[in-house]
Amino acid sequence: MQDSSLLLNLQDVSCSYDDQQVVKKLNLHLNQGDIGCLLGPSGCGKTTTLRAIAGFEPISQGQISLAGKVISKASFTLATEKRRIGMVFQDYALFPHLTVAENVAFGIRKQINAKQKVDELLSLIKLSHLKNRYPHELSGGQQQRVSLARALAPEPQLLLLDEPFSNLDVELRRSLSLEVREILKQRGTSGILVTHDQEEAFAVSDQVGVFNQGRLEQWDIPYNLYHEPNTPFVASFIGQGYFIRGQMLTHDSVQTELGVIGGDRAYPWTQGSAVEVLLRPDDIVYAPDSTLKAEVVGKTFLGASTLYRLQLATGTQIESIFTSHIDHAVHEQVGIAVKADHLVAFAAQGSVPSQTNLTAQGLRRYSELT
Repeated sequence: MQDSSLLLNLQDVSCSYDDQQVVKKLNLHLNQGDIGCLLGPSGCGKTTTLRAIAGFEPISQGQISLAGKVISKASFTLATEKRRIGMVFQDYALFPHLTVAENVAFGIRKQINAKQKVDELLSLIKLSHLKNRYPHELSGGQQQRVSLARALAPEPQLLLLDEPFSNLDVELRRSLSLEVREILKQRGTSGILVTHDQEEAFAVSDQVGVFNQGRLEQWDIPYNLYHEPNTPFVASFIGQGYFIRGQMLTHDSVQTELGVIGGDRAYPWTQGSAVEVLLRPDDIVYAPDSTLKAEVVGKTFLGASTLYRLQLATGTQIESIFTSHIDHAVHEQVGIAVKADHLVAFAAQGSVPSQTNLTAQGLRRYSELT
């Protein structure tokens, strides 16, 4: 039975160019009203996936369904204009000879209530006072709002946004991304955003998919991507993660050069197994009375805080965030402590930890990692 909340479903989708797979066995789903994001470095397959959903690219394997209807499979690609999918482009793609109102009305000109819809959308994007302007008379942020309104006018089932804020300055990107989320949520419109900017992805999206070399490594809520990464790539790509080597002491604790790090999850690896432990700058805190010392080898002032690059006696480098009123010079020794109430570990490269009988939760975690 079809799940009524399920809007978009990609099952084992692969895309190829000249016999080279650029998207490999992709599975993801998006519920009605949710906003998803495809996130990853350049060339990872996220834009190809978006184009396949839009109908601009055929797929070589699997199928794509929208509202229970198959719109793409290996031998069939439903025409883009028949998909009820809207598109917002990076370069706005507005018609220069049409006014703001005429651009928004372009896809609904033959509808009886077109003027009413245009007025409602212009009010929604807060540009009613500019409806008679032409695109070249608008700022970049205003042009992108018009592009959004034009895409929403035909009331698509799904809206696709291809790096829509990349041409804007940092502050405008931040504010406009929040506005776009608010507009989509207000209208109940589902969306898929493509970006390489993590802050943008987390601000706009309910679900984020992290791509790596054509594969979807994890499709999850932002909180889980940061705190519960499934793979070393996701762990290092999201946030400012880094790894230190350790050995399993118990199923939920690891001995490292920073001391014993434990947490609230168990791993099915035997004592002594070599692992890599994920740490983030907020896991290492300033502790002037601590016996654990590190040398400051670099620092970046961030305003309310300072990001320090620290080197341990063994030569291992880690990062930590101190409040900005704590100021240490490069080459100074500082006291630090680990304040991590979680343990995220992966098998050390080149080693295969032994598996033992553990809880179902631990075995499930192990299967995800391997």
